[in-house]
Amino acid sequence: MNQSFIHTAVLLTIYGPPGPANYVLFTMAFVYYVFTVSANLILILVIYMDSSLHKPMYIFLLNLALNGLIGCSAVCPKIMENLLRDTQAVSYGGCLLQVLFINLYAACAYAILAVMGYDRYVSICKPLQYHTIITPSKVKLLLAVVYFIPASLLSCQVYLTSRLPLCRFRINKLFCDNLAVVKLSCVQSGLLNLYSLFITVSLVMLPFLLVVLSYIKILSVSLRASKESQRKALSTCAPHLIVFINFSMSIIISFMYDWDSTLSKYVNYLNSAQFIFFPPLLHPLIYGIRTKEIRRSITKMIERRILA
Repeated sequence: MNQSFIHTAVLLTIYGPPGPANYVLFTMAFVYYVFTVSANLILILVIYMDSSLHKPMYIFLLNLALNGLIGCSAVCPKIMENLLRDTQAVSYGGCLLQVLFINLYAACAYAILAVMGYDRYVSICKPLQYHTIITPSKVKLLLAVVYFIPASLLSCQVYLTSRLPLCRFRINKLFCDNLAVVKLSCVQSGLLNLYSLFITVSLVMLPFLLVVLSYIKILSVSLRASKESQRKALSTCAPHLIVFINFSMSIIISFMYDWDSTLSKYVNYLNSAQFIFFPPLLHPLIYGIRTKEIRRSITKMIERRILA
């Protein structure tokens, strides 16, 4: 990172000076952050410590929780700091780093959900072949792809963004995102626009289609199955489907809002909350409530602690 990256400052204008409203928002953000970190850490520890949960679906879920920690930690501490500061400035390099981690969180979460959809498809549609298809080596390969491809593609995107000359230094948002940073530039980059379209297709549309196709196949198989099999398929897929729909809606709404730079402060807050705040907290809660094996494991751990 060169010296201009370090010394060039970007001002986040959405916060305003510290006051009662900022202190209330700081308290809410702090409570949210503590709950989110706690919920994800509990889920991670439960899966890690219970050997009966060392199965592909729960390994993917553990990675979803880890990714949620990355997402909220990339944004929440800085938001809390800015709420208490007189001047909400961030170095251009720090802004780009935040862009990278936020995009990694979103892309990896969507990729993990796509892999979990594939896992559910094999489990329901090819139950007798499940253990020959979803092997430990296949799980490791899928997880490597989930992290390596988004990290590689998004690092290139941030590099291309960093090459754009700046003529504006104000962002009307709670945190830096790629489109907001691109709008600071004096020029339009056809290469960056084309590359961003490629990333959207690769990291958003393709995983979305894979999950939709998986559920179409699951639905077609379930309709021909017995009522008991349909009930089991629904209980198995419901947590993943709820999380996938929630995250997909968050991404769609975020894309819609990103193109409008005239949004009010409170709409900005809502947009940020539904994209970066809600999913990392809701995902472990949904799986903890809806998944019988995880509920049972948490209950056993609590009982052991009480009786110890």
